[in-house]
Amino acid sequence: MLASNDARFMAVAIALSARGRGRTGDNPNVGCVIVKDGVIIGRGWTQAGGRPHAEAMALEQAGRAATGADIYCTMEPCAHKSKRGPTCADLVKEAAPARVIVATLDIDERTRRQGIDRLGKAGISVSVGVLEQQAHRAMAGFFTRMEKRRPHVTLKLALSLDGCIALADGTSQWITGERARAHAHLERARCDAILVGAGTVAADNPGLDVRLPGLEDRSPKPVVLGKAEVGDHWTVISEPQGIAGLDQTNWLLVEGGAATAASFLKADLVDRLLLYRAPIIIGGGLQGVGDIGLGSLDVAHGQWVRLDRRNLGQDMLEIYERAA
Repeated sequence: MLASNDARFMAVAIALSARGRGRTGDNPNVGCVIVKDGVIIGRGWTQAGGRPHAEAMALEQAGRAATGADIYCTMEPCAHKSKRGPTCADLVKEAAPARVIVATLDIDERTRRQGIDRLGKAGISVSVGVLEQQAHRAMAGFFTRMEKRRPHVTLKLALSLDGCIALADGTSQWITGERARAHAHLERARCDAILVGAGTVAADNPGLDVRLPGLEDRSPKPVVLGKAEVGDHWTVISEPQGIAGLDQTNWLLVEGGAATAASFLKADLVDRLLLYRAPIIIGGGLQGVGDIGLGSLDVAHGQWVRLDRRNLGQDMLEIYERAA
C-alpha cells in the first residue's frame, strides 16, 4: 500500500512540474507535494525564472504541518549555495518531515547526492527512484542541457497522409484542423524557444506566438536558422549546432520547413517528434523532410519509440522520442 501511494503522489508532483516547463530558465522544472495522513497539504512547482523552487513553494503552503509529513520531489532537493535564496535541502531539513521521496537524483554535481545525504544525516528517511523514468522525461530539458550542453529539441511536423507539408506552390494553411493547431500552440507554450528556417520567415513572416486564451504570455523566444531580416527580439543562428548557445533555454521547438527539419535530423539533434497527420492526400506537394543523407534502410530502424497516439478531431497526433 505504501509503495502504491508513493507512486500516486509522485505522479501528482510530476504533473505539477509540467506547469513550470518552458519558464524556469536554466533551472529544472521540478514538482513537489507534501502529504500528511493521506492528504496533500502543500503543492509547488519551480516558478518563472527559476525561483522560488518547488520545495520552497510547497513548504510555504504547508507551514508547520510539514513536520512529520511526507515530501515528494521530482528531483533531489538542491544543496549548493545560491545568492537567490537558501538551499531546498536546508529548507526541507528545517521542516523536519518524516520521509522525503525523490524521483531522480540531480545531475548537477554541485548537488548530486549531497541533498539526500544532508537529509539522511538529519535523521530523515529518504527514498530515491519512485517513477524515475517519468520524472526524467518531464524534466528532459534540464537533463539534456546538462548532459549534451544544448536544449532538448522537439521537431513538429503537420503532414498529409502522403507526407506533405504544403501544396507544390507552398500553400500550407491549413493542413490540420483547429484542434490539432490548438495542441500545437499548447506545445509552443511549453517551450523556452521556437525555431524556424530563414525560408519560412521570408515566405510566411510567422509570429510564432501562443494564441490560446490565457496563455498569450507563454510565447517562446523566436529563433531563425540562416540569414533573415528579423526584429531585434529574434535570435539568429547559422547552423543547427548553434542552439548550444541559446541562453536560458532548456526546451526548443523546431517548426521549420523541410530543409530545417532535415538539417536537425541529419545533425542528430532531435530528441522528440510531434507528427500531426491530417486525413488528406496532396500528391505532388512539398515533402515534410528533406534529404538527411540516409545510406541504408537498416540505419533508419530502431531510432524512434512511439510514446503516444491520439485523435485530435479528424487529425492524428503521434509522439515519438529518441530510442535509448
